[in-house]
This record gives sequence, structure tokens and C-alpha cells, in this order.
Amino acid sequence: MNLSKNPVLSFSIILLSLTVHGCTISNSNKKLPPSPEATQQQQQKVLTPEEIHEKVLTVDSHIDWPYRQFLDPDFQPNIRHQPGNLDSGQWDIIRMEEGGLDAVFMSIFTPQRERDRQGHEQAKAKAIKMIEITKKMAEENSDKVEIALNPEDAKRLDEMGKMAIFIGMENGYPIGKDISNVKFFYNQGIRYITITHSKNNELADSSTDEKQEWNGLSDHGEKVVKEMNRLGMMVDISHVHDDTFWDVIKLTKAPVIASHSSARSLENHPRNMSDEMLKAVKENGGVVQVCLFDTYIKKLPQTAERKKAMKTIEKEIIAWRKGKLSRAKIEALKEKYHQINEKYPKNKPTVADVVDHIDYMVKVMGINHVGIGSDLDGGGGVRGMNDVSEMPNITKELVARGYTEEDIQKIWGGNLMRVFSEVQKVALEIQNQ
Repeated sequence: MNLSKNPVLSFSIILLSLTVHGCTISNSNKKLPPSPEATQQQQQKVLTPEEIHEKVLTVDSHIDWPYRQFLDPDFQPNIRHQPGNLDSGQWDIIRMEEGGLDAVFMSIFTPQRERDRQGHEQAKAKAIKMIEITKKMAEENSDKVEIALNPEDAKRLDEMGKMAIFIGMENGYPIGKDISNVKFFYNQGIRYITITHSKNNELADSSTDEKQEWNGLSDHGEKVVKEMNRLGMMVDISHVHDDTFWDVIKLTKAPVIASHSSARSLENHPRNMSDEMLKAVKENGGVVQVCLFDTYIKKLPQTAERKKAMKTIEKEIIAWRKGKLSRAKIEALKEKYHQINEKYPKNKPTVADVVDHIDYMVKVMGINHVGIGSDLDGGGGVRGMNDVSEMPNITKELVARGYTEEDIQKIWGGNLMRVFSEVQKVALEIQNQ
């Protein structure tokens, strides 16, 4: 039928068509609500790596800022320090903001000294001082950061636009032989203890000491692990000897963490975790936080010129780390260090090498048991992730390798917060028995 020859019929058909589609002549300009399919497409919009990094709750389980502040009281955490200098450190509040890091576990690290009463008392005093330093930093910058004690605090502070400062303890040395110190430090805000550091202590054997002393956990160490379970304090098995690891796995009633450890199959270092250990952590329900310390990621050769130059300041660096240099000598050392790095830059692995470890650990353990513990200010740092401001580069590499937003949320803190919650749940169960 030719509608042009029947104008009345033509108008009637057009009107009917508009009515069928929910419109009339008078409201033809009104926009229709989006279809369910269109709404779903909007919700499934692909986010950029930067948007994902901003959206997820990011948590670093190990930064050693308190010890560097202990050594350098003049360091100002509320101003931006230029990366690369000996005195700039790898963390400050401004760079933490720039790096989109929502929460951090500040490590209360005490280097191993004499294992006698005096040594343990001095270690405890140092630990207390560093806790005070950390709390003072938070109080003086309360508009930006706040001390956190549980996973709910991290979420609450993130919603407030603040960053969470958790506190962990690296090395059980300050516990000494006194089990009551575990509760003492818990009450001070400590939420994990790394059982050992580089040497054996009264709790257990270390992965890097010259010889074993306890063949794993000592009797006292077993009591410490049980007390940590009872209180809701995470047991950290980074740095421990393999025998210590297996003793902890057999004994603990709660999931464990490795606050800063990588995969031994990719870099054969005793500080890293073997495949068997990774699988055991998975069965335990725990999490292993990939460490960004270069020699635990990939050992790379250094130029003879750099080795020779670094040798000239080796003793001064050791003295500085022990707090035995005057201010004038520290300033001179900083200048020497800067000149060496300018002339002979250190050959370091890259962010891609770090994500190789994440890939491998996800393959062995599954996505629910891997996280990130940078060890910044304690030796951590790779090319592309030299300080806390460069944290988004890890997310970019994860996205490039096909990790989803959900995967990245788990790696960047979700897994650690899950373990943290489960540890506290186990503590309540033990306390209610």
C-alpha cells in the first residue's frame, strides 16, 4: 500500500507506532530509561590501572620507617623527601599519598645484640621508643593518618580519607625470656611479630644464622606462638629457619603470615619460601607477602667500579646503622653515598621481576594467599618501585598481565586483611573456651 495516497491512514499508523513504543506526539522528546543491558554495560566499564589502584584498599605489610627515624630523629615524615638520597628514606606521608597506599604496617625492628638480661632489656626499650615515635608521628599528622588496630579500622579510615598506620614487630628478640612481654607489646598496638630476624633468638632458629640452636622453635617459642594465637596477634614466619616454619605450621591454631618473603624457586635464598612451604601456608589459610628486596627477587651482577666504591664506605654505613656516627660524619657519608650512586648506579631487578614472583606464587598457592610487603626503608626497592610513591607501577604490571580488579584487591591487601580477621576470630574462640 502506498501511504502517501492515503494521508489519514498514514497518520493513524504513525500515531499507533509511537503509542506502542510508550510515546505520544506530545512527549516524543522525553528520554527513555536505559535498558537493563545498557545499565550492565555501564557497570562493566573497564577501569584504568590508575582507577583500580585508587579504588582498591592497598596495604603494605612491612615498611621499616620507625628504625630509620630512630637513627635519624631529624627526619620529617610530613614533608616530601627527594628519592635517591641516603637521608630521603623511601617513605613519608606525602609520598604515601602520592603512591595511593591506604594502609601500612610499620615495622618495629630491633637488631640482634647480646642474648642476656641486659641485651633483652635494651631491645625492649628500643622497641618501646620506636612505638612511641610511630604513635607521635600519627598524632602530629592526625589529619592524614591514624593508628589502626584491626581490619575494620583500615576500612573506616579509608572511608574518612585517612591512611591507616598498623604496627608490627620484626624480630622477637625484645620478648626475651619473658612470656608476659607478648601481651605487653600487644597492648602497645603490635599486631604481628616476626619470630626471628637474621640470627637465632630465644624463640627460634633463623634462616640465616650460621648454625641451628633449637632445631626449630624453642620450648619458649612454642609458648610465644600459643600466646600470640590467644591474643589475636599474627605469627610472622618471614626470616625463620625452615624447621622453625614447620614447627609453627604444626602448632598454630590461626593462619600465619610471611610479612616480606618471596619465592625460592625463582631466587634460591633461604629467606624465601620453597614450594612446599608455600603450599603449607595455603593449607593453613595464611598469606605470603612478596618482598621487594632486590637480592630476594633476582641477584644481578654489579660493576667492579661500584663494588670498589661501596667498599670504601662499608664500615661507615655499618656504624651509621648502629647509631655510632656523629651528625657531621653522617652528613659526609650521605654526600659520598650520593656521589657513588650518581656515578655507578646499582643494577636492580624491576617491577616486572617482582610480579614474576607474584605470578609464580599465585600459580602454586592460588590468588587468595599472596600479598605485598615491600621492606622499604629496610633494603627493599627495585627499578620502577624505588619508594612508596611508585606503588601504582605494581598495579599497572598486574593489569598488563591480565589480573582483574578483584584479583588486585586480594593481592593489595584483601588477603592480608582476611587473615588478620581470622586470627582475631581464633583468639576469641580460644578466650571463650
